[in-house]
Amino acid sequence: MTAGGLKALPPEWFARDTLVVARELLGKVLVRQLDGRQLTGRLIEVEAYCGPEDLAAHSARGLTPRTRVMYGPPGHAYVYFIYGMHHCLNFVTRPEGSPQAVLVRALEPGPGVGRASGPGLVCRALAIDRTLNGRPLVPPDLYVADDGLRVDPAAVVTGPRVGVAYAGEWADRPWRFRIKVPAPAAASRRRPSAGP
Repeated sequence: MTAGGLKALPPEWFARDTLVVARELLGKVLVRQLDGRQLTGRLIEVEAYCGPEDLAAHSARGLTPRTRVMYGPPGHAYVYFIYGMHHCLNFVTRPEGSPQAVLVRALEPGPGVGRASGPGLVCRALAIDRTLNGRPLVPPDLYVADDGLRVDPAAVVTGPRVGVAYAGEWADRPWRFRIKVPAPAAASRRRPSAGP
């Protein structure tokens, strides 16, 4: 499926190793159709959450009403509400029954999208809330697209995930992936985190 030079990634694209999906999401375009407008932003920072063994992942608590979406098919949105004020968007990965996901941390703003340097700001910029929880990532509402941009591997930085100190040694896994940005922009990133 294409729209304006954008080729939507099929749900099965997300059925692969979560760390590979996270890295390859960098540079892709997140698309939201809303009230006849197309809002877009380029994915520049994400975090991987790798199933029940990963104590930073929501699925470490097992199958619950909240995590049910993570146990479902890949290529679906997992949207949760945190701190009583922020929504966070994740993409379910791996085959059904393997509850893993990638959290969207930051976007380079595109048409119709303002500042989006933090999971809560991403959702606010694209009007994403729990009404999209469990929805397949397919046009027209919300999807990820490829516009042909390729990210130089040397431009990708890895590091520990944010806001998951409770997970002990799992918090230190270098499963946050981001595209290098100028220092002032990096310093301005603020985060309501705690991933899926």
